[in-house]
Amino acid sequence: QVQVVESGGGLVQPGGSLRLSCAASGSIFSINAMGWYRQAPGKQREMVASITSGGSTNYADSVKGRFTISRDNAKNTVYLQMNSLKPEDTAVYYCHAGIGGLVYWGQGTQVTVSS
Repeated sequence: QVQVVESGGGLVQPGGSLRLSCAASGSIFSINAMGWYRQAPGKQREMVASITSGGSTNYADSVKGRFTISRDNAKNTVYLQMNSLKPEDTAVYYCHAGIGGLVYWGQGTQVTVSS
């Protein structure tokens, strides 16, 4: 049984910062790619950032230069540092982890950027 749990969402003013965390636990031998998607109200879920087990990263154009993804393999944890947040970053952020040929998703954490 594998669980993926996000934390760190909340309300922040435009220009502010938040750090999301996502920890995978359970029967895990190794984790391949990990990353973040987000879904705003009335919109499709979109990729935000991903990172391989070797540390290669990929970002959506809309967050390049503002968001940084990192991971701690010893802790089975991935992080998303979000700086210079904009109202359009408001969404539910979902973490995913590739384990044993399957993709596991967290329950999501709300990020709201508003003054």
